[in-house]
Amino acid sequence: MSEDMQQEAVEVAQEAMDKYNIEKEIAHHIKKEFDARKGATWHCIVGRNFGSFVTHETKHFIYFYLGHCAILLFKTQ
Repeated sequence: MSEDMQQEAVEVAQEAMDKYNIEKEIAHHIKKEFDARKGATWHCIVGRNFGSFVTHETKHFIYFYLGHCAILLFKTQ
């Protein structure tokens, strides 16, 4: 992801974590925000223990931690 998009992802994730306590709701909020802002189709996984193997568009993938939660956000066609 570009630096700007990375920063936006962290900001949206922080906003979601301030608003919701359940990981599923946090992921849903982040996905819906990125669908609205950047166009479909984004996918988001939030949790403490998960594995993944995903196919994504070039420069549309980020994996980061906020506190104890890992956040995976990526776009597919």
